[in-house]
Amino acid sequence: MIKVFQVKIKSFHFNFVIKRFCVMAPTRASLKREMAEAENVVEKKKAKEENGNGEKATEKREEENKVVEKKLETKDGRQFNLKISSWNVAGVRAWVKKDGVKWVKGESPDIFTLQETKCSEKDIPQELKDLKEYHMSWNVAKSTKGFSGVGLFSKVKPLEVKFGIGVEEHDQEGRTITAEYDKFYLVSTYVPNAQRGLKRLEYRLKWNSDFLAYIKSLDEKKPVVLCGDMNVSHHEIDLANPKGNKKNAGFSQEERDGMTELLQSGFTDTYRDLYPDLTGQYTFWTYMGNCRAKNVGWRLDYFILSNKWKDNVCDNIIETSAMGSDHCPITLLLAVP
Repeated sequence: MIKVFQVKIKSFHFNFVIKRFCVMAPTRASLKREMAEAENVVEKKKAKEENGNGEKATEKREEENKVVEKKLETKDGRQFNLKISSWNVAGVRAWVKKDGVKWVKGESPDIFTLQETKCSEKDIPQELKDLKEYHMSWNVAKSTKGFSGVGLFSKVKPLEVKFGIGVEEHDQEGRTITAEYDKFYLVSTYVPNAQRGLKRLEYRLKWNSDFLAYIKSLDEKKPVVLCGDMNVSHHEIDLANPKGNKKNAGFSQEERDGMTELLQSGFTDTYRDLYPDLTGQYTFWTYMGNCRAKNVGWRLDYFILSNKWKDNVCDNIIETSAMGSDHCPITLLLAVP
């Protein structure tokens, strides 16, 4: 009796179907060989389509892999004196088990913030509590256990710490911490995801409006350093597959317009201000399809600064080598006047 075996391979790069007709079942090894061969064929075809001999694809990979040397001074020669790191950890307890705290100890930022902690205050891992040089602040979702959540750790004790933005509808989800210092506000946030099918887009747009009003009110008093997972790739350069994601959460026109409105209200995307044309720079990669190894990602995490302070930026570093989450950390080097 002839048996039919069908193997479907799906990824960001291809959707290929292999059909094998044979009397005896194929071995696992043979199927793996065929799958690998199929992937190779599709990758070669893609490279050929980009440019007859694949030179364009090669140049793109070289640009993406280019090491950017850290800038330790501002354009006018002032040395950085403040180091801030931000990381969406996608569950802080799992992140700790993947040596996230070890990375923090190695980098020793003056301030570091965490998003999507998914952890109540009573369940904070001991490894974080043992960071005695830091003052810890922890905001959790009141509406749903194990949802959202943000944390802030600072070597200098803030003058004041505030949870939320003053709008109960948003504050119950535990998405924001604001720390006030002598010369600036630091806001760490985990912006709501519009979700599959954009089913939460209406709420996301309401959040954008209320959050912008909150940030502008702070900026009237002191400069603002805003960091965290903004859940949007602003421009096509900020994700690997813009054409295929224009109607998806994180790259819908409405979400992108929200980021434009924020920046036009007196704020700067520090990474794009420093590196306007640098491609292949992402902070999030889905676990599916080996996307991180292929660098098929999105830039969702930002340091956004009041325009009045943009000249104090030395560098914004995307820490792609740091593992422990589907996001990587980002680091801002500032020369605070």
